[in-house]
Amino acid sequence: MDLELAGRVAIVGGASQGIGRATALTLAAEGCHVVMAARREDVLSEAASEAAKGGAQVLAVPADLTSAQDAERLVAATVERFGRIDALVTSIHFSPRGTDDADWQESFDVLFMPAARLTRLVTPHMASGGAIVHLSSIWGKESGGRPGYNAMKAALISYAKAMARELAGSGIRVNTVAPGSVSAPGGTWWKRQQEEPEAMERFVAENIPLGRFGTAEEIANVVAFLCSPKASWVTGATVVVDGGQSHANA
Repeated sequence: MDLELAGRVAIVGGASQGIGRATALTLAAEGCHVVMAARREDVLSEAASEAAKGGAQVLAVPADLTSAQDAERLVAATVERFGRIDALVTSIHFSPRGTDDADWQESFDVLFMPAARLTRLVTPHMASGGAIVHLSSIWGKESGGRPGYNAMKAALISYAKAMARELAGSGIRVNTVAPGSVSAPGGTWWKRQQEEPEAMERFVAENIPLGRFGTAEEIANVVAFLCSPKASWVTGATVVVDGGQSHANA
């Protein structure tokens, strides 16, 4: 299926690895011009080079998206290069461990604010038909993750629903994708598979009906669809992509 993304301009936050990287590569493969942002310049540069192999225009912007200044710089660089923004994807990974005030503040600053801030910054540069997709998690809907992580991923879902209504009059769609347990090189589940393969086999057998971890590319395919005109009547939705995991844990 042609997603009709050729020539469109997308910002992908958290694009150096995992789902963010896979999303940037998928959008680029569809002919989308992609602006990739992440903190680690070396890893980001490698990912951007990979995305550009198919001929798409790719701009890599090293940025800490918890910084308001960096977020503003990212959007300004995109508009300067391409003149507009058609899609925004945020894919920020962080796993808070504690529950004291500092932990809660960090969870909010890392997992929620980049999405809210970038949404506010990009919408003045989006025309009707623009699309925003925030990566949440099944743990934003179910129990299973750590409190700070769950709460912020739930907040993203609620925020996206509210913004979908807020921006509908401008023709801008806002959705979330809620992945289950995904194994991507360098990621948490991938590392655990290397360290304790038998335990991970048991985890999959007990928790994921489809019998395996998801891949970053499988999540990216759904994100790309939501960014595209093919999803023109989808807004305020949370699309669960989890191999049946949330039903198994219900």
